[in-house]
Amino acid sequence: MKPHLASILTSNTRLVVRRRALEAKHQVLNRPRVVHYFHDVSDPYCHLTAQVLQQFRDTYDVELRPHLISGPPAEALPDPAAHRQNAIKDAARLARKLGLSPPEGSVPDEAFIAVAEKQMAAELTNDSFVNNVRDISEDLWSGKGFSSSDHPLPAALIEDGDQQLSDLGHYLGGTFHYDDEWYWGVDRLHYLENRLLHAGLGSGSSPIMSLPSVQLGQEKSQDQEIEFCYSFRSPYSYLAFDRAVDLARHYNARLVLRPVLPMLMRGLPVPPPKSSYILYDCMREARRLGIPFERICVPLGKGVERGYALLDYAEAQEKLPEFCSAFLHGVWSEGLNAATDRGLRTIIENAGLDWQSAKPHVSSDRWGDRVAVNQDRLQEIGLWGVPSFRVAGESVWGQDRLWAVEDLLI
Repeated sequence: MKPHLASILTSNTRLVVRRRALEAKHQVLNRPRVVHYFHDVSDPYCHLTAQVLQQFRDTYDVELRPHLISGPPAEALPDPAAHRQNAIKDAARLARKLGLSPPEGSVPDEAFIAVAEKQMAAELTNDSFVNNVRDISEDLWSGKGFSSSDHPLPAALIEDGDQQLSDLGHYLGGTFHYDDEWYWGVDRLHYLENRLLHAGLGSGSSPIMSLPSVQLGQEKSQDQEIEFCYSFRSPYSYLAFDRAVDLARHYNARLVLRPVLPMLMRGLPVPPPKSSYILYDCMREARRLGIPFERICVPLGKGVERGYALLDYAEAQEKLPEFCSAFLHGVWSEGLNAATDRGLRTIIENAGLDWQSAKPHVSSDRWGDRVAVNQDRLQEIGLWGVPSFRVAGESVWGQDRLWAVEDLLI
C-alpha cells in the first residue's frame, strides 16, 4: 500500500465527512437506521453479545435486525482447532472482566447447537429474538443442554444470514454492521454506541459497554516473564509493541521478544474482507490509543526479511526493543519502505544505531532459524496469530488483551 493512499483511507476527516453525509441522507429520506447483527450459535463471543442485545435495542433508536449464520469460512481460520480453544478461554476471561456470564467448558454438542438454532430461528423475525436469545444462549453455554425442539430446521435462514454477511463484507459472528462499518463483539460495541450517541440516537450519555484497559498499578519485583510473539507486517503488533515494553518495564518483568513470519509468508490465508477489517479496526484503535497510524508502507517479503536480518545485530548492540519499535513505527506511521536502503537506514538511525555497521548484516539469512523456533513456540502455546503473549502459564492473543497480560502479572 502506498503511503499517500493509506493516508487517505485512514483519514479521520474523511471518516467524519462520510458519516455526516450518511446521517443527513437518513434524515432527508426519513429512513430507519438499521443495525444488522450476525449471530453464530456455536461462537462463544456471540454468547457475550447475546447478553447485551436487549439493552442495546432498548437504549438506541435504531432497528436491530438479527441474522443467524453458520460460522466463519474455513479460509478465515488458519487453525480452526486452536481458534476454537482460544476463543472459549478468551471469551470467558473477557466475560468475567465485564461482569457477563462466561461460556462454560468446551464447544457445546452439535445436537444442542442444532436445537438452539431452531429455537432462535423461530423468533428471528420478531422482537422476541432479542428478548430470548440470552436465555437460549445461557442454556446452551452453561452445559444444561436441551432435550429437543419442535421447530423446523433453520437451514434456509442460516444460508440467508451467511449470504448477507458475505454481501456486506465480513466473515465473523458476533458482528454489528451499520452504514458500511463493522463492529466485532462486545469489544468494539462501544465504537458503534459512541457513533449512535453522537448522532443523537441514544437515550444515555455514555456507552453501555466499555473495553477493559491496562491500569499500571503497584509495581512488582518478583521474577516474571512475558513472551511476546509479533510480526513486522502486523499492524496489531505495532499497536501492541511499545505498550508491551512499557508494561514489562513497569512490572519489572523480563520481556522475551519472539518475532515470527507474517501469516502470508507462512502460507496462511488472509481473505480480502479480513484484511479490510483489520486495517479499519487498527485505524480506530490507534486513534483511541493516541498512536500515529496514517502513512503506511506495508512490509512483506523483502521488507520483512531485511528487517529480520538485523535482529541479531540490534540485539548484539543491546537495542533489540528499540530497533523493533523503530521498524514498526517506520512502516506503519512514517511511510518508510523497509525494502530499500533509504527506508531501512532511517529505521536503523531512529533506533539509535549506526547504518554503516548495520548494513553488512542486511543480506544475512541467519534470522530464519530464530524465527522458525519462535513459530514452533507460537504453535506450542496454542496460538497462530500475533500479537500473542505467554505469561504465568497462560496464552493471551491480541493487542486489546494487554489488560489480561497485566492481570496475570499481578
